[in-house]
Amino acid sequence: MNTDEPVRSRTWRNLVVAHSIILGKMEADLRSATGLTLGQYDVLLRLHEAPGNSLRMGDLAEQVLVTTSGVTRVADRLTEAGLVERIRPDNDRRVVTISLTPAGKKTLRAASDIHRRGIAEYFADLIEPEELPVLDKFFGRLAAHHTNTGDACDLGVRQLPITPTNR
Repeated sequence: MNTDEPVRSRTWRNLVVAHSIILGKMEADLRSATGLTLGQYDVLLRLHEAPGNSLRMGDLAEQVLVTTSGVTRVADRLTEAGLVERIRPDNDRRVVTISLTPAGKKTLRAASDIHRRGIAEYFADLIEPEELPVLDKFFGRLAAHHTNTGDACDLGVRQLPITPTNR
C-alpha cells in the first residue's frame, strides 16, 4: 500500500461528501427561490445557450445531467410551468424540439443569480488565494483526463460524457 493512500482515500471521500452536501444546499436554495430543481435549471441553461434557445429533445438529453428518461419528465414539468414549449416541425412529426419561453428566460435569470450565489458561498469563497492555482490545475487536468478534450470547461464543450446513462 502506498503511504499516501489513506490521504488519497480521505480526499476522495471528502470530495464526494462535499459534492453531495453542496448540491443539496444549492437545490434547496433554487427550489425555495424559484421552484426549480437543479435538473430543471440545467435544462433551462442548456436551452439558453443553444442557438435560437431551442434543442431537439435527443440533443438536450445528451447534454444535461439527468438520465434520458429523466429529461422527458423534466421537460414535462417545465412545459406545464410555461417555461419551455414543445414544438413538432410539420416536415417531421417524430422530432420534438424544446424551446425556451419568455417566462423561462425570466425564471432562468432569477435562478442564475441564486446559482452563482451558491457557487460563491458554498465553494468559491472557501478557496484560499494560494490554493486557487493548484485547484484550477488539478480540476482542469481531471476534467481533461476524463473527457479527452483538453480543459473541457475552457473549451466550452457542450457534450460531456457525464450524463448518468454514460457513466
